[in-house]
Amino acid sequence: MEDNPAPPPVPDAASLREAALAHLARFATTEQGLRQVLDRRLRRWGVRASHAGLPNEDIESAIAALRPAIDGIVASMTDLGAVDDAGFARSRAASLTRTGRSRRAVEAHLANKGVDQNTVRDALNDSLGERSDSSAREAELAAALVLARKRRLGPFQRPDREDDDPLKTLGVFARNGFSRDVAQSVLDMDPDEAEDRIIAFRSL
Repeated sequence: MEDNPAPPPVPDAASLREAALAHLARFATTEQGLRQVLDRRLRRWGVRASHAGLPNEDIESAIAALRPAIDGIVASMTDLGAVDDAGFARSRAASLTRTGRSRRAVEAHLANKGVDQNTVRDALNDSLGERSDSSAREAELAAALVLARKRRLGPFQRPDREDDDPLKTLGVFARNGFSRDVAQSVLDMDPDEAEDRIIAFRSL
Protein backbone atom coordinates (compact mmCIF):
# COMPACT_ATOMS: atom_id res chain seq x y z
CA MET A 1 0.00 0.00 0.00
CA GLU A 2 1.41 3.41 -0.97
CA ASP A 3 2.07 6.02 1.67
CA ASN A 4 -0.13 9.12 1.61
CA PRO A 5 1.42 11.91 -0.45
CA ALA A 6 2.98 14.81 1.41
CA PRO A 7 0.40 17.52 2.24
CA PRO A 8 0.41 20.33 -0.34
CA PRO A 9 1.84 23.63 0.87
CA VAL A 10 -0.69 25.92 2.54
CA PRO A 11 -1.68 28.82 0.24
CA ASP A 12 -0.57 32.25 1.36
CA ALA A 13 -1.66 35.79 0.55
CA ALA A 14 0.89 36.08 -2.26
CA SER A 15 -0.28 32.94 -4.05
CA LEU A 16 -3.91 33.94 -3.62
CA ARG A 17 -3.16 37.38 -5.11
CA GLU A 18 -1.46 35.71 -8.08
CA ALA A 19 -4.53 33.51 -8.54
CA ALA A 20 -6.77 36.59 -8.44
CA LEU A 21 -4.69 38.38 -11.08
CA ALA A 22 -4.64 35.31 -13.30
CA HIS A 23 -8.43 35.00 -13.08
CA LEU A 24 -9.02 38.70 -13.75
CA ALA A 25 -6.73 38.57 -16.78
CA ARG A 26 -9.18 36.11 -18.34
CA PHE A 27 -12.59 36.97 -16.91
CA ALA A 28 -14.64 39.96 -15.83
CA THR A 29 -16.14 39.35 -12.43
CA THR A 30 -17.71 40.96 -9.38
CA GLU A 31 -16.36 41.31 -5.86
CA GLN A 32 -18.43 38.33 -4.81
CA GLY A 33 -17.31 36.37 -7.86
CA LEU A 34 -13.61 36.94 -7.11
CA ARG A 35 -14.15 36.05 -3.47
CA GLN A 36 -15.77 32.77 -4.55
CA VAL A 37 -12.88 32.00 -6.92
CA LEU A 38 -10.35 32.39 -4.11
CA ASP A 39 -12.52 30.50 -1.65
CA ARG A 40 -12.76 27.58 -4.09
CA ARG A 41 -8.97 27.62 -4.38
CA LEU A 42 -8.71 27.23 -0.62
CA ARG A 43 -11.29 24.46 -0.63
CA ARG A 44 -9.43 22.56 -3.35
CA TRP A 45 -6.28 22.84 -1.28
CA GLY A 46 -8.26 21.51 1.70
CA VAL A 47 -9.41 18.45 -0.26
CA ARG A 48 -5.84 17.65 -1.35
CA ALA A 49 -4.55 18.19 2.18
CA SER A 50 -7.24 15.91 3.58
CA HIS A 51 -6.32 13.17 1.10
CA ALA A 52 -2.70 13.57 2.25
CA GLY A 53 -3.77 12.92 5.84
CA LEU A 54 -3.81 16.43 7.31
CA PRO A 55 -6.37 16.59 10.15
CA ASN A 56 -9.60 18.39 9.25
CA GLU A 57 -9.28 20.78 12.18
CA ASP A 58 -5.85 21.90 10.90
CA ILE A 59 -7.29 22.38 7.41
CA GLU A 60 -10.23 24.45 8.64
CA SER A 61 -7.94 26.51 10.86
CA ALA A 62 -5.61 27.27 7.95
CA ILE A 63 -8.54 28.24 5.71
CA ALA A 64 -10.06 30.46 8.39
CA ALA A 65 -6.73 32.21 8.90
CA LEU A 66 -6.60 33.08 5.17
CA ARG A 67 -10.09 34.56 4.86
CA PRO A 68 -8.96 38.06 5.91
CA ALA A 69 -6.31 37.85 3.16
CA ILE A 70 -9.06 37.12 0.62
CA ASP A 71 -11.02 40.16 1.80
CA GLY A 72 -7.88 42.28 1.46
CA ILE A 73 -7.15 41.00 -2.04
CA VAL A 74 -10.71 41.68 -3.21
CA ALA A 75 -10.57 45.19 -1.73
CA SER A 76 -7.19 45.78 -3.39
CA MET A 77 -8.42 44.61 -6.80
CA THR A 78 -11.46 46.86 -6.44
CA ASP A 79 -9.29 49.86 -5.53
CA LEU A 80 -7.13 49.17 -8.59
CA GLY A 81 -10.23 49.08 -10.80
CA ALA A 82 -9.62 45.45 -11.79
CA VAL A 83 -12.92 44.58 -10.14
CA ASP A 84 -15.76 47.01 -10.86
CA ASP A 85 -19.24 45.81 -9.96
CA ALA A 86 -20.91 48.79 -11.63
CA GLY A 87 -18.96 48.39 -14.87
CA PHE A 88 -19.54 44.64 -14.85
CA ALA A 89 -23.27 45.20 -14.35
CA ARG A 90 -23.56 47.74 -17.19
CA SER A 91 -21.67 45.54 -19.62
CA ARG A 92 -23.50 42.36 -18.66
CA ALA A 93 -26.91 44.09 -18.77
CA ALA A 94 -26.31 45.26 -22.34
CA SER A 95 -24.93 41.92 -23.55
CA LEU A 96 -27.66 39.82 -21.93
CA THR A 97 -30.38 42.04 -23.37
CA ARG A 98 -28.88 41.59 -26.84
CA THR A 99 -29.15 37.82 -26.39
CA GLY A 100 -32.86 37.97 -25.57
CA ARG A 101 -32.93 38.34 -21.78
CA SER A 102 -35.63 40.50 -20.22
CA ARG A 103 -34.87 43.30 -17.78
CA ARG A 104 -36.26 41.14 -14.98
CA ALA A 105 -34.01 38.24 -15.98
CA VAL A 106 -30.98 40.55 -16.13
CA GLU A 107 -31.79 41.86 -12.65
CA ALA A 108 -31.93 38.31 -11.30
CA HIS A 109 -28.67 37.38 -13.04
CA LEU A 110 -26.79 40.36 -11.61
CA ALA A 111 -28.20 39.82 -8.12
CA ASN A 112 -27.02 36.23 -8.31
CA LYS A 113 -23.55 37.53 -9.16
CA GLY A 114 -23.54 39.51 -5.92
CA VAL A 115 -24.16 42.98 -7.36
CA ASP A 116 -26.11 45.07 -4.86
CA GLN A 117 -29.61 46.27 -5.70
CA ASN A 118 -28.73 49.96 -6.15
CA THR A 119 -25.82 49.15 -8.47
CA VAL A 120 -28.06 46.85 -10.51
CA ARG A 121 -30.71 49.55 -10.84
CA ASP A 122 -28.18 52.19 -11.88
CA ALA A 123 -26.56 49.82 -14.39
CA LEU A 124 -29.88 48.95 -15.99
CA ASN A 125 -30.87 52.60 -16.18
CA ASP A 126 -27.52 53.49 -17.78
CA SER A 127 -27.51 50.59 -20.23
CA LEU A 128 -31.17 50.18 -21.08
CA GLY A 129 -32.87 53.39 -19.94
CA GLU A 130 -35.00 54.04 -16.89
CA ARG A 131 -37.95 51.69 -16.59
CA SER A 132 -40.49 54.36 -17.56
CA ASP A 133 -38.49 55.67 -20.54
CA SER A 134 -39.27 54.84 -24.15
CA SER A 135 -35.67 53.66 -24.57
CA ALA A 136 -36.21 51.05 -21.86
CA ARG A 137 -39.32 49.77 -23.58
CA GLU A 138 -37.50 49.62 -26.92
CA ALA A 139 -34.70 47.60 -25.32
CA GLU A 140 -37.22 45.23 -23.72
CA LEU A 141 -39.09 44.84 -26.98
CA ALA A 142 -35.85 44.14 -28.87
CA ALA A 143 -34.84 41.52 -26.29
CA ALA A 144 -38.25 39.86 -26.63
CA LEU A 145 -37.85 39.85 -30.42
CA VAL A 146 -34.47 38.12 -30.07
CA LEU A 147 -36.12 35.49 -27.90
CA ALA A 148 -38.92 35.11 -30.46
CA ARG A 149 -36.39 34.58 -33.24
CA LYS A 150 -34.54 31.96 -31.19
CA ARG A 151 -37.76 30.11 -30.42
CA ARG A 152 -39.35 30.65 -33.86
CA LEU A 153 -42.34 32.48 -32.41
CA GLY A 154 -44.61 35.22 -33.72
CA PRO A 155 -43.06 36.98 -36.72
CA PHE A 156 -40.32 34.35 -36.87
CA GLN A 157 -42.59 31.32 -36.94
CA ARG A 158 -41.83 28.98 -39.83
CA PRO A 159 -44.51 29.26 -42.53
CA ASP A 160 -44.85 25.49 -42.75
CA ARG A 161 -45.72 25.17 -39.07
CA GLU A 162 -49.24 25.36 -37.68
CA ASP A 163 -50.07 28.37 -35.52
CA ASP A 164 -49.00 27.89 -31.92
CA ASP A 165 -51.44 28.04 -29.03
CA PRO A 166 -51.46 31.80 -28.14
CA LEU A 167 -51.57 31.13 -24.39
CA LYS A 168 -48.69 28.70 -24.64
CA THR A 169 -46.69 31.22 -26.65
CA LEU A 170 -47.40 34.00 -24.15
CA GLY A 171 -46.27 31.61 -21.44
CA VAL A 172 -42.85 31.33 -23.08
CA PHE A 173 -42.40 35.09 -22.79
CA ALA A 174 -43.77 35.20 -19.24
CA ARG A 175 -41.34 32.51 -18.07
CA ASN A 176 -38.52 34.59 -19.48
CA GLY A 177 -39.61 37.70 -17.58
CA PHE A 178 -41.41 39.64 -20.30
CA SER A 179 -44.71 41.39 -19.67
CA ARG A 180 -47.83 40.40 -21.56
CA ASP A 181 -48.02 43.69 -23.46
CA VAL A 182 -44.43 43.34 -24.70
CA ALA A 183 -45.09 39.74 -25.71
CA GLN A 184 -48.25 40.73 -27.55
CA SER A 185 -46.43 43.52 -29.37
CA VAL A 186 -43.89 40.97 -30.58
CA LEU A 187 -46.54 38.51 -31.71
CA ASP A 188 -48.40 41.22 -33.63
CA MET A 189 -45.31 42.55 -35.40
CA ASP A 190 -44.53 42.27 -39.10
CA PRO A 191 -41.47 40.02 -39.76
CA ASP A 192 -39.53 42.73 -41.61
CA GLU A 193 -40.11 45.28 -38.86
CA ALA A 194 -39.12 42.71 -36.23
CA GLU A 195 -35.82 42.00 -37.98
CA ASP A 196 -35.15 45.71 -38.49
CA ARG A 197 -35.72 46.43 -34.80
CA ILE A 198 -33.27 43.72 -33.75
CA ILE A 199 -30.61 45.03 -36.15
CA ALA A 200 -31.15 48.62 -34.98
CA PHE A 201 -30.88 47.67 -31.31
CA ARG A 202 -27.75 45.58 -31.74
CA SER A 203 -26.05 48.41 -33.63
CA LEU A 204 -26.43 50.87 -30.76
